[in-house]
Amino acid sequence: MRKLLFAAASVSVLAACGGAGDGSEGNGSGGRASVNGGATGASSVTIDVGDDFALRLQTALIQASPGSTITLPAGTFAMTDGLTLDVDGVTLRGASQSETILDFKNQMGSGEGLLVTSDDVTLTNFTVRDSKGDGIKSKGADRITYSNVTVEWLGEPSESNGAYGIYPVESTDVLVEGAHVRGASDAGIYVGQSNNIIVRDNLAEFNVAGIEIENSTNALVNGNVVRNNAGGILVFDLPDLPVMGGNTTLIRNNLIQDNNTRNFAPPGNIVASVPSGTGVIVMANEKVMVRDNNFANNQTAHVLITAYSQAFSDADYNPLPRNIEVRNNTYGESGYNPQGDLGELASMIGGNLPPIIWDGVTSWGGNDETDVNIFINEPESVGFVNLGLGSYPIDVSAASPSMDRPDGESIGNIPTVNLAHAE
Repeated sequence: MRKLLFAAASVSVLAACGGAGDGSEGNGSGGRASVNGGATGASSVTIDVGDDFALRLQTALIQASPGSTITLPAGTFAMTDGLTLDVDGVTLRGASQSETILDFKNQMGSGEGLLVTSDDVTLTNFTVRDSKGDGIKSKGADRITYSNVTVEWLGEPSESNGAYGIYPVESTDVLVEGAHVRGASDAGIYVGQSNNIIVRDNLAEFNVAGIEIENSTNALVNGNVVRNNAGGILVFDLPDLPVMGGNTTLIRNNLIQDNNTRNFAPPGNIVASVPSGTGVIVMANEKVMVRDNNFANNQTAHVLITAYSQAFSDADYNPLPRNIEVRNNTYGESGYNPQGDLGELASMIGGNLPPIIWDGVTSWGGNDETDVNIFINEPESVGFVNLGLGSYPIDVSAASPSMDRPDGESIGNIPTVNLAHAE
């Protein structure tokens, strides 16, 4: 019933406002949506180039049958309203990332370019460009696949860009692969409050955060190129969200380099505190393994392990990172121009920072010291510092840096996430 009411309301709005966009900049005249019945009864729809392209596309998304495919042509198509999909089992397919471009530079309002609220959806082979809000958001969309899609904001990095590029939240079985995300003022690829996640073989560049896993469990971040962001890969657990207790993330086989872009997040945003030049940040999360990655030229630090540093009221929240393992990575130059508070702390140890930094916070709110189990399994030639901040709330002026490595133990192998729809 919810979907029928949504479809009816959407058709009425589209009819009243004259459509979701102004048409196409591609070749062709007129336009149609051709429907071909499949063997299972699901329909396949092809949206042709021509007038009212955006209206015809949104209508096809509303009227789609479960299990159907909507095919988009090559071309650059002007969109003035965001798109929505609330039908299970739909595949939205373009000609390729470089050929099919949905251009939202004249979008009215500040919503997403595309919002998906249904299960078993595949989004593939198209680009969303210059949306006013998030690029593509999916919420409560289980078994969703983002494959070979681009979300980008052109021009120089700007706080007026949309916050998130690819943005699945509150979902189970999330696959993001072969994507290119550029220019997000928060995170290029963000997976939040979700379970069973694969983020692999993507390119994230010129975002505030390249890839972020937040308040989520069982995530594999593998084989990505993360470059020219302010911060490369973030694994956070934050208070006061519907889902907390983020844990079990494997960051493996990624190229994490040149993440020295200025932090252009709007003031007050949690990632506005990310120091430019950071490769990986693990904050207040549990069971995180950083393994077999290639780090190069991150001006502040390659790996930063830290407690959550802002005030919170949730009695069940633990702001400390626990059971964190860093091993078998390759490290290039870092720490030569540390930003933010870390720049001030660097003066205590000679001006430069080592590749791996732990804030050393082990207790909060008057609680006894916690065995947080930080395990650094790298050669002695790979520098490490424990800033010795001790307890929450954090007082940077009380830092007592030490090069001694924590007496942690391996957390063992984090199992690889297997998604049935990822094969």
